[in-house]
Amino acid sequence: MQREETTMHKEAALSSLHEGGKGSIKSISADGPMRDRLRSLGLIEGCTVECLHKGPSGGIAAYLICGAVIAIRREDADKIIANICDESQISP
Repeated sequence: MQREETTMHKEAALSSLHEGGKGSIKSISADGPMRDRLRSLGLIEGCTVECLHKGPSGGIAAYLICGAVIAIRREDADKIIANICDESQISP
């Protein structure tokens, strides 16, 4: 008999991901041109994202998305919900 392995994911804003943390995009709540811009950069549902660096003030962060490094402002990253496998990779 085979056992099914279930992985629990925590949903969190992309902005809460720590440096080195990884997740997959669940949804984007940005509207209009910003939503279109994020999608054109490769942020689509199911896409894997890794936080590479956060600025000292926390206003901007660099993410690895589809092989490219993209800088996203915190207020925009707040509107991106990701599934995070390891809860220790996110801020409370």
